[in-house]
Amino acid sequence: MPMKRRARLLKTLNSLFGRRGKLPPELQAGKDVIDAVDAGGVPLYPARINRIARELGLEVTASAPVEQTVERLRAAVERGLAAFAAQAAANANKQTGGRR
Repeated sequence: MPMKRRARLLKTLNSLFGRRGKLPPELQAGKDVIDAVDAGGVPLYPARINRIARELGLEVTASAPVEQTVERLRAAVERGLAAFAAQAAANANKQTGGRR
């Protein structure tokens, strides 16, 4: 098998079956809460929602409405996921030496 063809095959297999980056725990917890709310769940523990929001860097008061906190949490999770995807793309580009 020619070297270029073999290298391309290995790159394709690695992209399909290679390790995926894991989300940081606070971002994963926020994503789980947002997914549950989107699926029709109602947040039962406002303190848990507030704790997750604080872990993501949001300032949340104990008297803030849960709906408002969930919307702010949703925006923070979207920003976090975008930043994580950008970092993963930068790392992938770094490993290939900038060539594709």
